[in-house]
Amino acid sequence: MIELGRDFCFVGSKYPLQVGGRDFALDLLFFHRGLNCLVAIELKVGRFEPEYLGKLGFYLEALDRDVRKPHEHPAIGVLLCASKDDEVVEYSLSRTLSPALIAEYQTQLPDKKLLREKLHEFYLQNAPEEEGDVHEDTKDLANT
Repeated sequence: MIELGRDFCFVGSKYPLQVGGRDFALDLLFFHRGLNCLVAIELKVGRFEPEYLGKLGFYLEALDRDVRKPHEHPAIGVLLCASKDDEVVEYSLSRTLSPALIAEYQTQLPDKKLLREKLHEFYLQNAPEEEGDVHEDTKDLANT
């Protein structure tokens, strides 16, 4: 979530929604401070299936009707799948009126060198800045 920005606030996992006397559970719910809206995230361990869009749309409607506060913007949904068939996605999105994006995620970590560089970059961005100060931790990170 850090990659998406620092304005995300965690609301809950398996967030309960009740519609028509039935219970449902949204995988993850966040609030985005900058966008002033709820962000629903559905995680799928397999490939994209068209019915996932319907379920996510259902969750967004439930959030907007029952959870969203009057001063907040409509909820946004994110559907993350392990893989997708572009043609199936195209057919699934062709008649929808709501903007949507389907994305794949990686199930393995990036290269160790890249992780080391990103960690070093993150540290430098968040380290207290003092003029002329060379951090020993920075040297250690560069040498690992």
